[in-house]
Amino acid sequence: MGPKRFVLVESVALPEIYHKVLSAKELLDSGRARTVSEAVGKVGLSRSAFYKYRNSVFHFHDKSRNRILSLSFTLRDEPGVVSGLLSVFAARHCNVLTLHQGLPSDGIAIFSVSVETQQATVGNDELLKEIAMAGGILDYKVLGSE
Repeated sequence: MGPKRFVLVESVALPEIYHKVLSAKELLDSGRARTVSEAVGKVGLSRSAFYKYRNSVFHFHDKSRNRILSLSFTLRDEPGVVSGLLSVFAARHCNVLTLHQGLPSDGIAIFSVSVETQQATVGNDELLKEIAMAGGILDYKVLGSE
């Protein structure tokens, strides 16, 4: 068996079974299902199909899980915005490796952070959804992952 190779495929081209596997994984990652049996029951998938594909199907950002995720943010220049963002990382057991905040200008601050997600309690897609809901974030970009 050779090295793993990955392909990027638009989700609309995937068979339904892959969507169900991804949905079951999201239920487990988010805590909305506590067991594989519960997760596959909610999405209408067999346990054997889940186990067959679970290590082969990922959301785009989730493949970088257990690695370093680098992000750039455009934030409102308001007290507590950076603290709120960092608390999202802390709540999900991400280890902040580097951070940088430029001087605010016109009520906007540029902030960048690199976090290790090895111990994270959610996948990167779920983490990014939680970040997007944090207060004071005007925009963010994933700069890269290792």
